Amino acid sequence: MRRLLLPFTFLLAASCAAPEAAADSAEAQKTLTVTGRGEAVAAPDLAVVTIGVQTDGATAAEALRANAAAMSATIASLKSMDIADRDIQTSGLSVNPRYDYERNRSAPEVIGFRASNSVRVRLRDLDQAGAVIDEAVSTGANSLGGVSFTFADPKPLYEEARRDAVADAKARAEQLADAAGVRLGPILRIDEGAAPGLRPERMVVSAARMEADFAAPPIEAGESSLTAHVTLIYAID
Repeated sequence: MRRLLLPFTFLLAASCAAPEAAADSAEAQKTLTVTGRGEAVAAPDLAVVTIGVQTDGATAAEALRANAAAMSATIASLKSMDIADRDIQTSGLSVNPRYDYERNRSAPEVIGFRASNSVRVRLRDLDQAGAVIDEAVSTGANSLGGVSFTFADPKPLYEEARRDAVADAKARAEQLADAAGVRLGPILRIDEGAAPGLRPERMVVSAARMEADFAAPPIEAGESSLTAHVTLIYAID
């Protein structure tokens, strides 16, 4: 009988100790989590222009040959304006059939092909943006995907935004702790969230609006911002 009582006594003691251990664990895990946001604003020093060429042909080869000639002329004109090779990058190339839906919508007829080619051009001289667009259109480009502004070296701005985010998170933590009547302990963990990308102002011009007397459009860079998000986890004393 004594041999049976010993295990039972041990299990009873363990079950009594479990709530105490759980309470100690819960006490040790008291934390406060806050997220701060920081923003750095500056005038951008880099513009990105998307320039495209669309050409039609009776066959895919014909459309592509016409497109290649027009895009080659466009790229040559860009390079003549002292834009470096590394700042011109092909961003899209396609050849697709063109259909006539008027005669038979259920089985449209192929009436030709359209070739499209576009390049992303980085401009390190923002004052050059309007002239570059004008030159590209004059030499063969007939579509603009947009103009966006960014920073050649965003690192200093990100560092400023991170500092502001940490300061914002600390202020939030102190305010919440004061309102809750608790005292903040040390920071247990720091996490950086993914900073959203820039929201560039974009200008889009369709091929139908590309006329021979297309004038250089005014381009204003304004200001752009970078944001950072930081999450701090505090211990609560």
